[in-house]
Amino acid sequence: MTRDRQQQADERVDVLVAGGNYVGLALALAVKDADPACRVAVVDARPVEVADRDPRASAIASAAAKMLEQLDVWHEIEPQAQPILDMVITDSRTGDVARPVFLTFAGEVEPGQPFAYMVPNAVMVKALRDRAIAAGVDFVAPDTVTGFDVDADSVTIELGSERRIGASLLVAADGVRSRLRDLAGIRTVGWDYGQSGIVTTVAHERPHNGRAEEHFLPAGPFAILPLTGNRSSLVWTEPHDRARRLVEGDDLTFRLELERRFGHHLGTLEIAGPRHAFPLRLQIARSFVKPRFALAGDAAHGIHPIAGQGLNMGFRDVAALAEVVVDARRIGLDPGSLAVLERYERWRRFDTVQMGAVTDVINRLFSNDNDFLRIARDVGLGLVDRLPVLKRFFIEEAAGINGNLPRLLRGEAL
Repeated sequence: MTRDRQQQADERVDVLVAGGNYVGLALALAVKDADPACRVAVVDARPVEVADRDPRASAIASAAAKMLEQLDVWHEIEPQAQPILDMVITDSRTGDVARPVFLTFAGEVEPGQPFAYMVPNAVMVKALRDRAIAAGVDFVAPDTVTGFDVDADSVTIELGSERRIGASLLVAADGVRSRLRDLAGIRTVGWDYGQSGIVTTVAHERPHNGRAEEHFLPAGPFAILPLTGNRSSLVWTEPHDRARRLVEGDDLTFRLELERRFGHHLGTLEIAGPRHAFPLRLQIARSFVKPRFALAGDAAHGIHPIAGQGLNMGFRDVAALAEVVVDARRIGLDPGSLAVLERYERWRRFDTVQMGAVTDVINRLFSNDNDFLRIARDVGLGLVDRLPVLKRFFIEEAAGINGNLPRLLRGEAL
């Protein structure tokens, strides 16, 4: 980009984040909160009221909750967060009368601290947005980034409204189908699983007592995740065609198929929210950064939801990238330079590939009806259940407290 083109920018910020969901909002807030002099803006294609109507819920690991507490938003979220107090894992066929429990996890990583929570998406996004506005983050919504040009000193971002904003760093947090990733020429590696995840909310007669359940069925995992009150969030995996028919079909068929998988241990069921299906695939960007450009959240990686780690991986991106940007500015470095951004990529890429590989193997191992594999995996689950040290390792992994954690995930200020 020429210097004349750069001078056409209508305004200037230090960091511009494209995408106003939880990852983009958390990143903008984390940078602005730690470095109030940093000019941070968020561009979001969605009107505010769309995010506030999101009926879904997400699993928040203990480490992510620590970050949200450090960012002063957890107190707004916690009253509607449901702690996951324990978890059971079964492996059976859909029509089996009994579902033997092969593995159980106690839900605390330390006394009084659950390894995870279920949080309504709308509550989380609103809390992050309100806090970011209070901290001084600028919002441009609804609007979209239609293009950008990079030179040695800055990136000029073009918006659908024909505004131009100059920045030191552009962060794409615009989802798994990231348009900015494509504009940056970053390709992805991955594959489709031939599965869709059906998401809905159910109300049930009896209390869940904070228990999460993961039923491995031949078509894929069927997860029951506790919400506040006598409600649970479902992530139900089926082949694409069957998932589409279930979501688009009549309520009676959907409910009958749901009851076959859910069981009757929580009493009478009632559908308490809309049902949606989304395709499941493994997708990891070949590069997370370019000069003055970085990917975060689903724009950088999409994995199978079998371990409930998708959102938490996004929050790990947030904590790492915010720390890299803030540390660079404090010592007078350019936060958009490739040398600075490559620290972020090194920090996050191995963890991302590792989690993608683990979820891929687990899904392939359990999403089938092979008798030999069933025996092998059930023996393996039983052995893990009898080894406290190994169980502890898996709990800490689910809580997000293992590895080289950024400061925010340790509950420390930047």
